[in-house]
Amino acid sequence: MSAFSRYALVLPLLTLGAAPAAYAQSSSSGSAGYFMPPSSQPHTAPAPKPEPKPSTPTEHVAPQGQQQADFKVPNLPPLPAEAPPPTAVIGVLSVPEVLQNSTAAQDVQAEIQKRQAALAKDAREARSKIQAKQQAIMAERGKLSDAELEKKEQALQNEIAATQTKFQERNQAIQNAGQKALQKIEAMMAGIVKQEAQAHGMNLVLHREQAVLNVAAFDITDETVKELNKLLPHVTVPPSVVTPDMKVNPPEGQGDGVGP
Repeated sequence: MSAFSRYALVLPLLTLGAAPAAYAQSSSSGSAGYFMPPSSQPHTAPAPKPEPKPSTPTEHVAPQGQQQADFKVPNLPPLPAEAPPPTAVIGVLSVPEVLQNSTAAQDVQAEIQKRQAALAKDAREARSKIQAKQQAIMAERGKLSDAELEKKEQALQNEIAATQTKFQERNQAIQNAGQKALQKIEAMMAGIVKQEAQAHGMNLVLHREQAVLNVAAFDITDETVKELNKLLPHVTVPPSVVTPDMKVNPPEGQGDGVGP
């Protein structure tokens, strides 16, 4: 009996979720004296941990059945007194809103979507060709010996694996190109934030999404958008080039495939 039915012939349509709103800041903005949290996503508070049950003086519960030594805070001598930090003058900024209204980021998103559409079209065509070859092999099952059928099945499996790798590499190249373009926007945005903070006398800028309450006077988002669009209205996305040493991230959410 042919082993053809054991194979799952899958050629996913690759998509890239690299919209500028999901843009994550890197550490390239390292401006001395200013700190911007590394994540632009809203912070989710961790679930509260249950309070430990009080134990008697003679009772000691060690994790996983192992004894722990008694912990005692050492009594260290005081350090020499230093000048206190300056009074915090706080500003807030919404990075997602800046990128959503950045004309340069909109250019990047449009170009990435264009390249993704071309990649998806090529993937559909490749999948159709593989389906045709698969059907041709199934039509010949009664005419071929087991060895001949096994050889054709294995050749098709090798072609599927190579095709999957090719499209994953092309998809990764698109992601890399988009990230390089977004890094240019990030660098300019970091410089503008520092500039705006200095103009307002601020020494601490936080993500607006992480602030429970703030007043409009703290918010420098609109000013940052205006300056960013003036200084960097457009950015060119570099070519999507597959390189031999390129790291390919594992694909996510694959479910669109071809079955026997």
